[in-house]
Formats: sequence, structure tokens, C-alpha cells
Amino acid sequence: MIKVGDKVPDAEVQIIRDGAPAAVQMSELLGSGQVVLFAVPGAFTPVCSEHHLPSFLETASELTESGVDRILCLGVNDAFVMHGWGMSHSVGSTITMIGDPHAAFTKAIAMEVDATSAGLGVRSMRYALVAQDGIVTAFFPEDDGFDLVASTGQNVLRVVIDHERRQRQVDDLVNSDFFSSVQDQAAALRKASEDS
Repeated sequence: MIKVGDKVPDAEVQIIRDGAPAAVQMSELLGSGQVVLFAVPGAFTPVCSEHHLPSFLETASELTESGVDRILCLGVNDAFVMHGWGMSHSVGSTITMIGDPHAAFTKAIAMEVDATSAGLGVRSMRYALVAQDGIVTAFFPEDDGFDLVASTGQNVLRVVIDHERRQRQVDDLVNSDFFSSVQDQAAALRKASEDS
């Protein structure tokens, strides 16, 4: 299973581009900037449709304001199904809907689950992750692969905002007069040590 600090593996997936399925690499979608990816067991399924996807639509603008460049939704469905599901929720360009029809990416990060007993076949477990330039910075898998607790848009937003606030505090400190003064004193001490 993928974890924080891992490079997101590459795999071919599908999106709808100009009305037709287009093969794209996950590295193209996840490779630069800060990206949120959430995965669902199935498009049009009740929890995914009524709660998971809507949670990211509700938090999309705040995620963007907090530095997220793209929000992606992945399901082990074909691109037409994912696109149709996105249209039914009016996602527009807010969320990129990704089909992983052969579970290539899902298997590459070891998040596949056999849901044959539920009539679904091999699907993705439910999770969300945040990647910065293709490196996982936060990972939110659901304990049983199907619940909706850890991977909601609201939980991801909280973590992204906390990270942004901490980064801002570090930046403020590094750019402060106090930090500059300490750096100057350290340089003076190094020079005095070298001269003696």
C-alpha cells in the first residue's frame, strides 16, 4: 500500500477529452503542483454519489484557495461512466473524473479490493491522498476500504489547511528580522572561530 513519502507510481488511465476516451498517464495528472486525488469503489453507487463526491464539490473552492492545483476523482470504471457520473453532479472543470478500467493504477498502489460478492468485481478501496510534485504528502485510506470517515473532502481540507498554516509560519520565521539576526550572529561566530 502506498504511504506518505512515496512517489506516486505511473499507470495508464482514461479521461474524456473532446468527447472521446483518451489514455493519459497518472504522472501527467499527478506530477506537478499540489494535487488531491480521491478514489471511490464505484461511480453512481450510493455512498459515493450521495456523500463522497459531494464532499469534494463542497470543499473544492477552499482547497483551491489553500494551494491545491487540481482535484482528481478515480474509479475502476470506464471513462464514459466516470464522465457521465461527473456530469450528473455538475463537476465541470472543478474535478477531473478518471477511469481506471483495468485497475492499473489501483493495483500499482495496492488499493484494489475484490467486491465480486457485491456484484462489482475488482474495484478500488475508498481513499484520498495529497501529492506534491508526485510525492505523497498525506494519505487517507478507509479502515475497511468502504466506510466514509477519513477520506472526505472536509477531512482532506483540514489537513491541507493545517499544512498550509504550518508552512506559512515557517516562511514567516525564515523571513523575519529575528531569523536574519540569528543567521548574522551565527555567521559572525563561524568567522571568529575560523580566524582564531
